[in-house]
Amino acid sequence: MSSTRVSDPRVNGFLPALEGMRGLASVAVVVTHVAFQTGAVHESALGRVWGRLDLAVALFFALSGFLLWRPHAAEARGLGPRPSARRYLVSRATRILPAYWIAVILVLWLLPGAGGGATVWWANLTFTQVFVPLTLTEGLTQMWSLSVEVAFYAALPLMALAVCRLRGPAARIRIPLLLGVSVLSLLWVWLPIPTPEHINHENWLPGYLPWFAAGIVLAELVTGPRTWVHRIAERRYLMLGIAAVTFGLATTPLAGPKTLTDLEPWEYSNKIVLGAIMSFALLAPLVLAPREHHGFLASAPALAVGRWSYGLFIWHLAVMAIIFPVFGIAPFQGHFWPVLAVTFVLSVAIASASYALVEVPAREAFQRWDRSRKGRAASPTATSPTSAAS
Repeated sequence: MSSTRVSDPRVNGFLPALEGMRGLASVAVVVTHVAFQTGAVHESALGRVWGRLDLAVALFFALSGFLLWRPHAAEARGLGPRPSARRYLVSRATRILPAYWIAVILVLWLLPGAGGGATVWWANLTFTQVFVPLTLTEGLTQMWSLSVEVAFYAALPLMALAVCRLRGPAARIRIPLLLGVSVLSLLWVWLPIPTPEHINHENWLPGYLPWFAAGIVLAELVTGPRTWVHRIAERRYLMLGIAAVTFGLATTPLAGPKTLTDLEPWEYSNKIVLGAIMSFALLAPLVLAPREHHGFLASAPALAVGRWSYGLFIWHLAVMAIIFPVFGIAPFQGHFWPVLAVTFVLSVAIASASYALVEVPAREAFQRWDRSRKGRAASPTATSPTSAAS
């Protein structure tokens, strides 16, 4: 492989447009939750659009799949070093835990409707709320998706161990294998898995594998040889059209009702498939055919919201729960636009503070640990004169 390919930012670098896309996804999550809480999902045809913006979660999962699988795909093709499982797990922990734990503790402690017994506390602090009945509490109900994310974080090293052994001529079956597993995972919702009351097994990781797989397949493509998919990805308006059509289909009864009722298995499967296609179509041009200038997605405002997206996600429901009583607004009784405006502004303020005061220091602490770890690995020892970094 040439050195040019190894230094390609698509393979091992920062892609600003992805940060901007993450920011847009976080805004979409805020919009859809405000729409549900104000009853806007029931108002006119636009209500279905507001309600189906919950597919932003598919975009979040696809981004995680791409960014976290990319080092493994690159290593399998000789474009990077073997990822360290310990470094990866510490990186994930320092990325999500500090800000998350602060949010959970403050919400459960201070928000009147969020309190609960020890079960609510430990389930939310350990990301097990999708397995424990009645622990998705006010101000924290959106955290079900973080529970799925954390399960994916834990499973990814094992997935990489299984798939990344396929090298050389066998590498050609990697993408078909990933797609095959994704298709099989659509059967998950149909399985008669016994669960306690108020627990839905479709909210566990296997039910969302196609959304992660959309990003994983992109990671395989971006580190592999050029294919017809790359050529299609260069046709940006076509990809945007595919994303728009799949999202439009998702707003119809094909993907279930616009309320928060449980979906029928066929509705759930349709929603998962449409979300995976939409996410792939939105991300493919950004990673397979990147441009020097991505316009709005790489603009300063979009990048700022992208940086604050995690805090925006974990705080906005708690902010909304406070807005309703403070402004004397009854839930599900309208006022979509003013509630959205106030929720967004206050949530961005809290998210920016969380980023500066919690997320950045945690990241810097991880970087110091990583440098010291590499320094120790590179230092000669009595038993190993030339220890290599892990």
